[in-house]
Amino acid sequence: MTRVVIVGNGMAGARLAEELRRRQPDPARLEVVVFGAEPRAAYNRILLSTVLAGGITARDTRLRPDEWWARSHVDVRVGVRVTGFDPVARTVRCDDGTSLGYDELVLATGSTAFVPPIDGVAAGDGHVVAFRTVDDCDRIAAVARPGCRAVVLGGGLLGLEAARGLLMRGVDVTVVHPKTVPMERQLDDGGGRVLVRVLTGLGVRMLLQRRAVALRDNGSGRELVLDDGTAVPADLVVLAAGIRPETTLARDAGIVVDHGIVVDDALRTSAAHVWTIGECAQHRGQVYGLVQPGWEQAAVVADRITGADPDADYPGTPALTRLKAHDIDLASMGDVDADLHDNGPGDGREVLVVADPARGRYGKLVVAGDRIVGAVLLGCPDVVGTVTQLFDAQLPVPRDRMTLLTGRAAAASDAASPAGMPGSAVICRCNSVTKADLTTAWRAGARTVATLASATRATTGCGGCGSVVDGICDWLRTTDPAVGPERTESHSARKEGAA
Repeated sequence: MTRVVIVGNGMAGARLAEELRRRQPDPARLEVVVFGAEPRAAYNRILLSTVLAGGITARDTRLRPDEWWARSHVDVRVGVRVTGFDPVARTVRCDDGTSLGYDELVLATGSTAFVPPIDGVAAGDGHVVAFRTVDDCDRIAAVARPGCRAVVLGGGLLGLEAARGLLMRGVDVTVVHPKTVPMERQLDDGGGRVLVRVLTGLGVRMLLQRRAVALRDNGSGRELVLDDGTAVPADLVVLAAGIRPETTLARDAGIVVDHGIVVDDALRTSAAHVWTIGECAQHRGQVYGLVQPGWEQAAVVADRITGADPDADYPGTPALTRLKAHDIDLASMGDVDADLHDNGPGDGREVLVVADPARGRYGKLVVAGDRIVGAVLLGCPDVVGTVTQLFDAQLPVPRDRMTLLTGRAAAASDAASPAGMPGSAVICRCNSVTKADLTTAWRAGARTVATLASATRATTGCGGCGSVVDGICDWLRTTDPAVGPERTESHSARKEGAA
């Protein structure tokens, strides 16, 4: 029997446990043990902003029902922290006194919140909270009453999601960010400026090109002092200033660590029988802070360990980010830095931009070799599905590129229609669900979006793929001769029913 020990019960670690058991269902041949420091089973961190806003509970974020893990013969030990491991003896040590041997060890330790150096911030301060976990949401909610004055440090993805969630609780929200625009890693300057208008219109106060230097009591309450001397009232400070890969265990065991734990294309570390996936892994010099790369890495490691595909490799994941915040529809993918006027046929890239700042809409495409290599779509929900599919599958774009930003691409090209998509096209990036996965599930009897979601997990992450899954349902209903005339339930109808 082979024993696989997974350190980390986050989304990547839990996904690996599932992938291992899917490939080898016999617990007598493969034992899977998962250690998680958090006192709960794995949950969907993509939904944290919705939890913070009060739209759902922590229980609603579970990746699987509590009993599923035991029923699937996955030994999940929550609230147990691994304190060290010996890659020679192949044993792990835990804070509950456990010492357990392993055949294969997978580090999925994730990341921790970066805490900026701010005078007056003390450990255990209940009014200064990072935004990383469900428990963090509880701590924030305990302070975030209507009228509370909150300052979010960091205008990246997590910071803006936290800000929107707080705003929906009736909190007065200020975002402090050191760059000229928020989400500068995913947006160009034009898109960032439009996003600032959208956030300001929703009620968020944006203080850009500023850093916090001190937290102090002014006699009537607390205030956060910025590097220009500005004092901002702060009953609550939410830390969302970045993350750091959790590499302590690997470093202490003598494994090669750079910014993250260094791995090769097979996700192997420098120590034999030790693998790394998720936010703590550094692959080809890059550390991913998104869900999809971790799940794709989990599939590779599961293939390798079980022998399902001994040569499986991880090539990397194209960057695609969606902001999960109520009333803000934002997607960014690939290289978005190309300038509108500095590129042309000689450069090999074409840049197209449409903007309607007053209404919070901005669209940008970067095309090279008739393929989309970058895009920013803010307030353009009707075109996100088409552009994402063309980007993911690297399909040719229409000759009239502008149709992609005006929503007329379907009339210009069938490339992104269900019939034109290859089976390998990724429909749900959160769960790595392809068109072929949906088609297979459909023919196995999943004939609605709800049952397809149950069978494949499509639409259960951020929900951004809902319209595309709807379209594939309609296409299968009309083209698959094995399917009767029953009506396909739409994603929107399913959400309304759930509500």
